[in-house]
Amino acid sequence: MPADLDLARLRVLAAVARTGSLTAAARELGIAQPSVSHHLAKLETEAGLPLLERVGRGVQLTEAGRLLAQRAEEILGRVAGVRRELDALAGLHAGRARLAAFPSALATIVPAAVGALHRDFPGLTVGLVEAEPPEAVSALAAGDVDVALVFEHTDVTHPRSVGDLSRFQVTEVLDEAIHLVLPESAADADGATPTLAELADADWIAGCIRCRADLVARCAAAGFAPHIAFETDDSLAVQALVAQGVGVSVLPEMAVRAHQSRGVLTVQLPGARRKVLALTLGAPTPPARELLTRLVAAGRAPTTR
Repeated sequence: MPADLDLARLRVLAAVARTGSLTAAARELGIAQPSVSHHLAKLETEAGLPLLERVGRGVQLTEAGRLLAQRAEEILGRVAGVRRELDALAGLHAGRARLAAFPSALATIVPAAVGALHRDFPGLTVGLVEAEPPEAVSALAAGDVDVALVFEHTDVTHPRSVGDLSRFQVTEVLDEAIHLVLPESAADADGATPTLAELADADWIAGCIRCRADLVARCAAAGFAPHIAFETDDSLAVQALVAQGVGVSVLPEMAVRAHQSRGVLTVQLPGARRKVLALTLGAPTPPARELLTRLVAAGRAPTTR
């Protein structure tokens, strides 16, 4: 009965079959040619059949050698696949995923995603960094995080938040609406609220640089330049100011989902959208891949207020 086949020797045989000679196989494997001959001699003993035959000054595989070389490639591929699966499993039980995300995402979909990940893989830790899109991209490029959560306004023309996305692997997490944020007093007796164009003379409250650019572009499309009376990155402050009747604003769905102040009305702007994207550099690590899956699930979850 043939002996068990040694994986290292199968690897040598597969290299000989690929390269066509003992010398080339030794060069590919980084070992001396006598070692290649030694491994093949041992493998012939294990197989119980000759695997090589002399042809002039060289050698070629016998029928048994060709068959075993073909099966060796399959076996080695399966072993490598199992190794990758085991490494991924180990990473999920004791690994770490690092995420950079902007504030409204950190207040809504990120906790849901991290909570789901923690329930499924209690040993996996998640590092969170608050960062606006350009800073999140810089952290990703520097290797400080595994996933960068960013947003892009998609229906108006102004500079992109993160520039060229072609260097990243992009996962769409959410396609969210943009809302007008108005004081309750803005609604008439029938509950109707003003359109964007009808707010041309209002004082406006602008957010971060990217949100301000979006506001200015939307107002321009409606035929006016907004008078920006206040600026704050804090969506809670925006709503508090609106509730006091000192101005109006626009906020994305996630900011409204995280918190809606008393005394405030939110009205979806027709056709106004913002995409939330998760970026990775190349294929994500197993922990990052699982985090991405749960971010997408959180983004698709029904909106609750």
